[in-house]
Amino acid sequence: MPFAIMRDDITHVKADALVNAANEQLKQGGGVCGAIFEAAGAKRLQKACDKIGHCDTGSAVATRAYRLPAKYIIHAVGPIWRGGNHGERELLASCYRSSLRLADELGCRSIAFPLISTGIYGYPKREALEVAQNEVRAFLRGHDMDIKLVLYDASAVELADDLQLRVQHYIDDVYVGAHRHHLSRQRWEMDQLYGSSLYESAAKEDVSDSTDSFSMGDLAMPDAPEAAPSAPTVASRPEAASPRYSMPTYGAAPAAAAPRESASRPSLKLPRDLRNRLSHLDKGFSGTLLDLIDERGLRDSEVYKRANMTRQHFSKIRSNPRYKPTKTTVLALAIALRLSLEETSLLLDRAGFSLSHADCRDVIVEFFINEGNYDVFDINEALFAYDQPLLG
Repeated sequence: MPFAIMRDDITHVKADALVNAANEQLKQGGGVCGAIFEAAGAKRLQKACDKIGHCDTGSAVATRAYRLPAKYIIHAVGPIWRGGNHGERELLASCYRSSLRLADELGCRSIAFPLISTGIYGYPKREALEVAQNEVRAFLRGHDMDIKLVLYDASAVELADDLQLRVQHYIDDVYVGAHRHHLSRQRWEMDQLYGSSLYESAAKEDVSDSTDSFSMGDLAMPDAPEAAPSAPTVASRPEAASPRYSMPTYGAAPAAAAPRESASRPSLKLPRDLRNRLSHLDKGFSGTLLDLIDERGLRDSEVYKRANMTRQHFSKIRSNPRYKPTKTTVLALAIALRLSLEETSLLLDRAGFSLSHADCRDVIVEFFINEGNYDVFDINEALFAYDQPLLG
């Protein structure tokens, strides 16, 4: 995806350019700077930096990357936080702009940033993340580059207080409730198979306590007694549940081709009702997607940029009527097209998926659709904060 937030050690990230949170003297420091120097080879990197000599705050310079998994190190000097009234925001924005411009001039197709100035320079993380995302968003409007924001500590992403509360309340109401219902249903099914005596020990536990965590596993099931007959497996999550919303119709697919006759066996004779259904299939994912794009009068570039998707990925979808997307791709395109919940469910259905209130990511995406916020950067920030896969 063109922009991703990830939790990792930046010295392990593969990219054409890695950004170092440098000081004006380009000397080895602590934190990210110290880690990059050590990983690259401190003596050689310091020698290269000494040849450059100096870099102003808000600017960036480049050296070779030496032992790092990159071609270049871009040394960007961020501002020291002095309360916010000394031009810190503009200097930090300039820091990102300078780095991206330099990476583009060097022919880089990918770049990885730390959250600049949030270490010993003391820039508040929430505000620093906002600056980083604004500059990346502006750059990607006119350029194609894979940009990663690499955070060593996931707590660096702090949602704004009001958004945090609204997302959390929505999750509490929808996601946690779905898990309680799911666990109750699963328990009833197992009672029918094995008898309620197997749950006596589990019943003593307060199941509701487990719903405070959003990486909840399913309720552990005791092994069936040897004398009990074998039982069908109970699905742990309702991933294949039918969509909750009524489906508007976006045309029908071309009539299905008649089954080929084989020389070695007679042609398969299907019931008339089934033949009729097969000859009037709904359009598939790709056809439905293209109809929605045309309906909204959008250009391809608008769609894949809004979806946080590469041009190459989108081209594959457009050129292949039988393209089989992942659920992540479908959700990203639904956000790009600014679909309603009903339309999102339609698009998911055409790809063989559905929205589920037992999936935390689905609930968060649903929350943003209900809010009318279709900014994939904002959505991915919330998904990252809840340790969920990002869109794009």
